[in-house]
Amino acid sequence: MAKNPKPTYGNIVYSTNKELNFQLQPQEVETLPPANQKLQVQISKKGRGGKTATVVMGFVGSEKDLDALGKHLRQKCGVGGSAKDGEIILQGDLRDKAVEILLKDGYRAKRI
Repeated sequence: MAKNPKPTYGNIVYSTNKELNFQLQPQEVETLPPANQKLQVQISKKGRGGKTATVVMGFVGSEKDLDALGKHLRQKCGVGGSAKDGEIILQGDLRDKAVEILLKDGYRAKRI
């Protein structure tokens, strides 16, 4: 996972035409309904100083909705964490509890 991912601008072609007025439009990702989300819950120690963290991957949607789901999971589990780059990170090994909460909320979640 890159710390500073490069923004995607779609298909850009270089042009020498000085009259070309090209403007980039950011693409907003539409959030899928919970029943269509395929979330994967796993633990990871990589890059965390040996500490265990639960990672929820596979969320398709806007950053606002990702943050809302991350906040909901952190509150229900009673731990800290973050939500960025399409992943939700929870402190500690909470795979079973996270899968249970996601299934109760209507998401399709799988423990890996």
